[in-house]
Amino acid sequence: MALKKLVNFSPLFAITVFVALVALLLKFYPKFNSQQKLFTAEQLALHNGTNDSLPILLGILGSVFDVTKGKSHYGPGGGYNHFAGRDASRAFVSGNFTGDGLTDSLHGLSSTEVKSVVEWREFYFRTYTYVGKLVGRYYDSRGNATKYLKGVEAKAARGAQLLEKQKKEEAKQPSCNSRWSQDEGGEVWCDVGFPRLVQRPLEIALTGKMSKRCACFTEDQLGQEGLETYEGCDFLSSRCRV
Repeated sequence: MALKKLVNFSPLFAITVFVALVALLLKFYPKFNSQQKLFTAEQLALHNGTNDSLPILLGILGSVFDVTKGKSHYGPGGGYNHFAGRDASRAFVSGNFTGDGLTDSLHGLSSTEVKSVVEWREFYFRTYTYVGKLVGRYYDSRGNATKYLKGVEAKAARGAQLLEKQKKEEAKQPSCNSRWSQDEGGEVWCDVGFPRLVQRPLEIALTGKMSKRCACFTEDQLGQEGLETYEGCDFLSSRCRV
């Protein structure tokens, strides 16, 4: 009787085992589909829009995207054609679209500039189709992220943290109002307090350069160190020409 029941239920048992095995394979088997395709620089270069039978591809931080739907921009003669068929990550923030500027190296860029490149990558993930990875600086021959990519992403995250910190710090001291016209030049003013130039200490970490901003200080704050009066502006004037 037991043997008969086993025979009767064996088809159902076999299906159950088959489904379980398929689920297990899908979970652990490497996904060698189009989304995980690995490109060499030479292969990516073929997708620069000059061959109508091939999709137009570009790389940014080693991620490769199909931008064919933007052919008018990325195809030959398009304003962004210099990005097609290569990873020119640096050019997304440098604006240098010739020669050495069309490189994937971000060496020497500030944390905010690196953050901007990462945000451009996010734009492509949202807007175009991700098709794979470029083997080289950012991904190894097995498609694993390199130390360079991890370092770039860490630097971008640091930049985001510094920007947020700067916003909070500067919110404590209100910024000046400002306007500019070609005929009259520039003017800054405070509804409450007096305009002063003050250094932005986090700017060095963010951009590699020191900069100043105009902030409004009350009269009892004007004795603080580091406050600079606008040239030609009275000490207690609420408006200054710049």
